[in-house]
Amino acid sequence: MLESKVKLYEKELINLRSTRYTMDSIVGTSDAITTVKQEALKAAANRFPVLITGESGTGKELFAQAIHHASPRKLYPLIRLNCAAIPAELLESELFGYEKGAFTGAHRDGKPGKFELAHRGSIFLDEIGELPLKMQPKLLRVLEEKEFERVGGTKIIRSDFRLIAATNRNLEDMISRGLFRRDLFYRLNVISLQIPSLRERKEDIPLLARHLLKQMIWDAAFAETHLDEDSVRMLVNYDWKGNVRELTNVLERAISSVEGDIIRPDDLPFYLHRSQKKKGRQTQIGTLKQAQAMAEKEAITMALRKTNYNKAQAAKILGIHRTLLYKKASKYGIELSPVQNVYPN
Repeated sequence: MLESKVKLYEKELINLRSTRYTMDSIVGTSDAITTVKQEALKAAANRFPVLITGESGTGKELFAQAIHHASPRKLYPLIRLNCAAIPAELLESELFGYEKGAFTGAHRDGKPGKFELAHRGSIFLDEIGELPLKMQPKLLRVLEEKEFERVGGTKIIRSDFRLIAATNRNLEDMISRGLFRRDLFYRLNVISLQIPSLRERKEDIPLLARHLLKQMIWDAAFAETHLDEDSVRMLVNYDWKGNVRELTNVLERAISSVEGDIIRPDDLPFYLHRSQKKKGRQTQIGTLKQAQAMAEKEAITMALRKTNYNKAQAAKILGIHRTLLYKKASKYGIELSPVQNVYPN
């Protein structure tokens, strides 16, 4: 009876302190993401520092939260701090806390810092590459000794925390330029996770896009909406320099403006179309006549879709007579009425 109550209280505590993301939140079946996920699970089982690297938007914080949630520390909080978001002069007090009267504007009762709050849990320092040089030896000491003093205080505070850091910068390059301490890098880089970019795991894009879309619809209480196959192909063929964050933005824009319950290529941002054209020009070399025909076909198709297949309006947009529109549509095999497709749910 007592054991069951303990388990119940433990479950409630996990729910209260749970991170938003778990290992199940990491979507993908590619070798690239599967390998990193396995490495993250191994990292979760121990107490050593973890350094997560990768381009902006790849999901570094997602991995940090998932590691904490899968670790023995999951009953205790994950304290987060973005090193780039805090002014340099306030960073020390944010990390280590301060005593009352430590500086003008300080809270009269003082304030615990992030390391203090992370006792028995984990602390996630995002954008660690933005940490000011003068703060780096102080962070190094805390990592080595697991003790510190509040700003304006004299009492030694000890904290049992697990550090997870992340950056999109090349820290070794920063070391060579004197912008990052080598000894701090070695202390941070005990377990290293390199998160692959989205273009390195394109096979995950259809699954990931549908997962994100479903999540957005649920969060915003929108009507159920799906991606058609042409849209999925367009997403797969794009390079995604902004990675998952950019994909999320594109899908949010699409569901905010789509009419109906199917997202088609026309519902996606224009720069995705431009990217497809550029790739087409790079991979297909033909005669000038072929290029002209391709451009005409594309212009007619776009005009018809934009006008909901109103031939008179489409011809007006194209600057041609409606009779010529019919001739060219027949020549290029373009449907003058929308084709009714049935899409699976």
